[in-house]
Amino acid sequence: MEYIKRIVDEEIDKRTQAFNAINIVGPKGCGKTRTAKERCKTVIEFQDEELRSGYLNIAEISPKLFLKNEKPILFDEWQDAPKIWGTLRKDCDDNPESIGEYYLTGSTSKKIDTPHTGTGRISEITMYPMTLFETGDSNGKISLSELFNNDEYDIDGIKSTLDLEKLFYIICRGGWPRCMALKSDDAKLEIAKDYFEQIYKKDIQAIDKAKRNAEWARVIMMSYARNMATLAKKNVIYSDVKATHDISDPTIASYISVLEDLFVIKDIDAWTPQIRSKTAIRSAKKHIYIDPSIGLAALGVGPDYFYKDLDLFGHAFENMVLRDLLAFAEVENAKVMHYSDDMGLEADAVYQLADGRYALIEIKTGTNAIPNAEKGLLKFNEVIKKHNKEALSNTEHPGVLYREPSQLIVICANATMAYTTENGVKVIPVGCLKN
Repeated sequence: MEYIKRIVDEEIDKRTQAFNAINIVGPKGCGKTRTAKERCKTVIEFQDEELRSGYLNIAEISPKLFLKNEKPILFDEWQDAPKIWGTLRKDCDDNPESIGEYYLTGSTSKKIDTPHTGTGRISEITMYPMTLFETGDSNGKISLSELFNNDEYDIDGIKSTLDLEKLFYIICRGGWPRCMALKSDDAKLEIAKDYFEQIYKKDIQAIDKAKRNAEWARVIMMSYARNMATLAKKNVIYSDVKATHDISDPTIASYISVLEDLFVIKDIDAWTPQIRSKTAIRSAKKHIYIDPSIGLAALGVGPDYFYKDLDLFGHAFENMVLRDLLAFAEVENAKVMHYSDDMGLEADAVYQLADGRYALIEIKTGTNAIPNAEKGLLKFNEVIKKHNKEALSNTEHPGVLYREPSQLIVICANATMAYTTENGVKVIPVGCLKN
């Protein structure tokens, strides 16, 4: 199968100009090894059954011998030979002028505590499942980074061919590279289902060799799926799990922590500017799956289910958009957060660049929700302006000022055309978006 260019490719190439070793991490099946192989002249695969025994002997006795191979060198499944980490770290120290010679990839289900960090020597980059742009489901005609960097950027009239029915399927299929090699649509749906089973039956125990209950893991993943893209408090998820199983809160917490280490689930932090002096900001994290297809597999949901449950689709759709925003953020040195307060002010996503510029983003399923989403974003913007005005009212001791948003955006599932409202809000069909 021909290599599909990934968003993270440019960032990896940039890092190789500054570091001698790159460690690519991320969920299983997201394409880490294939992406690294595209750059390497030598590939050491510790899972190759024909060579595994010899490789492991070398790695244990004299791992420096591997470094004599033609470079760049990929060490795949390097956790099977943990001495590799220290060997590369020392080589980076001994040859500070060298760059781009080593790549590390491995299984998320194997956690290794290395005696030394790779800080300043081994650069770590997170790879996510494929975005809609990478899978070809988005035409990529609207660039999020271009919206920030080009005041003359015109998106009006750009069209999308994605509709809800296609999105029903895409969300259940997920952004797994393996799907791109399959011709059958039904077969593609099996990938996420298999990943789900592997996670709760095997990976949950393989990560640190601890004995864990597969059924508990399955039920916890189901509860997370029911609460995907929500601010559900821990006690809600815990109560959901304990309704059918005798399990303690600390045990549930430990399982959730392992699922985070496996890059299965992730919590989105709250953006917490104190723009209202008497308003309580909801600092709860937003729960998502690294790819919503895993959560839907946990629920046993297929594309046809959404015809009778658009509410669940709305949560899964928001999760998918957040997945793509996280992938964009990884290569743009940005952060993805959310905002909600007890006065009803909210933003589904706050996409903030390293220089402080940010976009307030609402994620909606239908075009009928766009007017209210626009009102909410405009209200948010006005609250920030009002706060800044009041902060400056005391000329001797001005209060804290907050930068106004660079962009107000509504990302919509079934919008067929992008446009800018009279108030400057950008409405973007998800089928047009790229980083």
